[in-house]
Amino acid sequence: MFNFEFYNPWFLLLFVLFIPLLFRDISKQKRKGIKVPTVKNMGDSGGIHIVMFFLKISKYLILSALIIAMARPRTFTISQDRDDTKGIDIMLSVDVSLSMLAKDLTPDRLTALKDIAVKFVNKRPNDRIGVVAYSGEAFTKVPVTSDHQVVVDELNSLNPLELQPGTAIGEGLSVAVNHLKNSKAKSKIIILMTDGVNTIENAMPPAIAAELAKNNGIKVYSIGIGTNGYALMPTQQDIFGDLVFTEAEVKIDEPVLKEVAQMTGGKYFRATSNSSLEEVYDEINQLEKSDVKVAKLFNYQEYFKIFLWVALGLLLLDALLRWVFYKILS
Repeated sequence: MFNFEFYNPWFLLLFVLFIPLLFRDISKQKRKGIKVPTVKNMGDSGGIHIVMFFLKISKYLILSALIIAMARPRTFTISQDRDDTKGIDIMLSVDVSLSMLAKDLTPDRLTALKDIAVKFVNKRPNDRIGVVAYSGEAFTKVPVTSDHQVVVDELNSLNPLELQPGTAIGEGLSVAVNHLKNSKAKSKIIILMTDGVNTIENAMPPAIAAELAKNNGIKVYSIGIGTNGYALMPTQQDIFGDLVFTEAEVKIDEPVLKEVAQMTGGKYFRATSNSSLEEVYDEINQLEKSDVKVAKLFNYQEYFKIFLWVALGLLLLDALLRWVFYKILS
C-alpha cells in the first residue's frame, strides 16, 4: 500500500503570497485592459490570445512548481525488519471433530475456541503463528507466518465437516511438529486442543508424536476442552441433514494429554467453560514471552525533481515566447 505526504508541508503556505499578486494583476487589467498588438503575417489571432494568456499566468505556474518541489511530495511504503531467531513460532493444532459442536461452552466448543484463539493471536504481534486442523486426519491450514490476518481468517473458517470423522490426536500433533522442526526461532511451541479421545487406531500414536516434538525442541501445551459430566452433543443427522443433539458423557483422554505435555516440557490445561478456556490462553501468553523487536522500514519515492523540471521547462518556454514576440514586434 502506498502512502502520500509532503516532507516540508510548510512551504505550501507560500501559495498565500499569490493573493496580493492576483489582486495586483486584476487591478492593472481593469486600468489598462489587455492590449494585443496587430502583427502582420501572424495568422489567426486566436493563437496570439492563447500565447498572451500563457505569458500572463506563466509566473504563477513556475512559482507553483517551485513551491511544490520545495515541499517535497513523496510516496512511501512500510515494511518490517525482524529477527526470526529471537521470536517464538507457535502452531495451533485444533480438533475440529463433530463433537466440537457440543454446547457445554457458549454457543459451542468450536465457536468459543475460535473467538478466544483469535484474541490470543492478536496479543502476539511479534510472533509467527500457524494453524493445523485435525479430526480423523490432519491438515495444515496455515504454515507459521507473521501475517496474522491470514491466521485469523483461517481460524474463523474452521469447519467440523471438512475432514474425515474421528479424532486422531497424534496426527494433529505430528503435522504441527513437521512444520516447526526446521524453525530457527528461539522457542517453538504447539498448542494442542481436543475435546475427546484418540479414536483412529492406525493413526500416529500421540506418544510418538510427542517424542518427535521433544527431539526437535518443541514444547507442547495441551488443552482438554469440555465440561465435567454430560453435554449436548451432535450424535446423528435427521432426514433433512440437520444435526441431532443428545446428552452424552464428556470423555477426554487427559492421561494422554498430560503425558504429551510433560514429555515436551509443556503443561496440560482443562477448560470447562468459556472463561476457563480464556484463562488458559492468558496463562500460555504469560508463560511464553517474546523479546523480538520489529523495526519499521520506510521506503520513500521522491517527486520533487519532476516539479523542478516542470518549472525549468515553463521558464524556458516563457523566455522563448517573450523573445519571439520581442523580435516580431521590434
